[in-house]
Amino acid sequence: MLKESRGYQQLRRNRFSSPGNFYHITCVTNNRKPLFNNLSSARTFIHILADDHNHGTVDILAFCVMPDHFHWLFELKKGDLSQVVKRVKSKFSKTCDYPAWQDGFHDHYLRSDEDLVNVARYIVANPLRAKLVTDVGDYPHWFAKWL
Repeated sequence: MLKESRGYQQLRRNRFSSPGNFYHITCVTNNRKPLFNNLSSARTFIHILADDHNHGTVDILAFCVMPDHFHWLFELKKGDLSQVVKRVKSKFSKTCDYPAWQDGFHDHYLRSDEDLVNVARYIVANPLRAKLVTDVGDYPHWFAKWL
């Protein structure tokens, strides 16, 4: 069995990062602290995601900011995937007085045969599956280009 740190290093070593490709990213808050139960924190983080979109680094297709993690679907326009995620996490961490994130992130490179709309639906349905709301329209911290 691999040690956690070695497994994390193995995951990073095999990470594929290329502009023009689509990625589904998941990041978890440190100790699963529900940082985004606070409206102000959630909106601050969404503005940070929008900054990368507005600067042309990514084209956001969908996201959902849950109390203790977030999902983000985007097309990488320029730069390196790890650096994009690191920058977003770092910008938010600077707004906190404590470490905001667990190390690393989960990424899924979407191949051409995968349906982006179905992944976006999966992302925005997270609050329903977590039983935070009974209608996705009642959850304030999501976006999907097609929905």
